[in-house]
Amino acid sequence: MISPLVIIPARLASTRLPGKPLADIAGRAMILRVLDAAIAADVGPVAVAAADQEICDVVTQTGGRAVLTDPDLPSGSDRVWRAAQELDPEGEHDVIINLQGDLPTFSPDDLRAVMRVMPNPAFDIGTLVAPVLSEDEKLAASVVKVACHFDADTPCAPALYFSRNPIPWGEGVLWHHVGVYGWRREALKRFVSLPESGLERREKLEQLRALEAGMRIGCARIDAAPFGVDTPADLERARQHFKA
Repeated sequence: MISPLVIIPARLASTRLPGKPLADIAGRAMILRVLDAAIAADVGPVAVAAADQEICDVVTQTGGRAVLTDPDLPSGSDRVWRAAQELDPEGEHDVIINLQGDLPTFSPDDLRAVMRVMPNPAFDIGTLVAPVLSEDEKLAASVVKVACHFDADTPCAPALYFSRNPIPWGEGVLWHHVGVYGWRREALKRFVSLPESGLERREKLEQLRALEAGMRIGCARIDAAPFGVDTPADLERARQHFKA
């Protein structure tokens, strides 16, 4: 039986929007908005892997669970793995879900969608994709595209490549990658032990390290990609969303 543990990595040292996990969104810190969605999804226990004591304090003061991790860890994946070892040292949870801490409008249903991939033993990692809906989205380097193909009755499809360029070529749906991951525990353990790969360095996409190492990533479809908060304009958009 699959037993997930949901971990939300967060740190204050964002280059474009410093302090963003604690940014107020309609009276609630952004990290708490994400935590609320993860708890509502009810797929397993939820905790925040924080690089800063201030984040831990905000989470625990509202009854959430948080783990303080080394601020010098190189990535969110490393932070999630370190927290998983502390939260679950006996390895009772065989799936670790990495939910980004800057997705305040993320839907609980979408977190459940990641779990559609995990029963398939062919995949080491599960993630989400949504249709690209505009030309701007198609061309934006900030929007990561995935080369994958779904037949009409296919619940999940293998990711063959990720790029900031529009892929694949030709007529058909383009898929926007949503950076939420369901890791088999052993896959995450292996991933964080690997050096940065060549394509990862070139595209600035760490999931390419997994593909280059021979890991299989399965994609589940959702209707629309949630927006991440990276800039003051994104933050204002999130505030308007919760005021509506």
